[in-house]
Amino acid sequence: MGAKRGWRSGSERRGAASDLGQATVESAGLAALIALIAVAVVAAVAGGGEVDAGRDLARALGRRIVCAPHLPDACGHQALVPAYGRPLARLTRALAPAPEPLTGPGGLPLVPVDFRRCRRASCAVAAGPHLTASNRRTTAFTQLVDHRRADGTVEIAYWEYRPTLGWRAVRRTATAADVEAAAGTEVRASQDPALIPLEILPGRNHYDFPAAEEPPWRWHVEARYPGWSD
Repeated sequence: MGAKRGWRSGSERRGAASDLGQATVESAGLAALIALIAVAVVAAVAGGGEVDAGRDLARALGRRIVCAPHLPDACGHQALVPAYGRPLARLTRALAPAPEPLTGPGGLPLVPVDFRRCRRASCAVAAGPHLTASNRRTTAFTQLVDHRRADGTVEIAYWEYRPTLGWRAVRRTATAADVEAAAGTEVRASQDPALIPLEILPGRNHYDFPAAEEPPWRWHVEARYPGWSD
């Protein structure tokens, strides 16, 4: 009888494990080679008298190596850019609504916050234009639908979450002229309110919420691959 499909002998299994170990060693060797090249480049720059430039280059290389496996926002980049491309990222930032306090339980003025870090009214109490009393940044989650090939418009929803009050959407409709007008808008991760694209938010459909705070956008946001080609 022939051998069972999928069965491998002990020597074959040992060979597969050996191949895996070899791949790991090769990966480590490649990483070491890249590190050596980076050191050589930095040394060359510093040796030419440009010590500060060498240090800046070393810091930049270090950040790239550490951040490579992560999503863009984990590396300090503004996530709007990989989600929407630069022109629409600038538009989304330019049309972002100013954080507005809404009255919550006990008359507390609540501003929109990041639901991943704040789920109680006490951490969403307004304390200024962009911060809460517990030093949380005001935040909006964005959803963008590009209709430019159909009717020339772009729809943006800014989903605001306030603990105990739930979700509110602020919607904008922009034209090609609006996209052009926003071309000079800066897009930085440090800007307020923080803008987080739902399209690239990991696990966005699987967070638990009380029934009264159920996200209206759940299962209605198309995922996007966070590439930098745009």
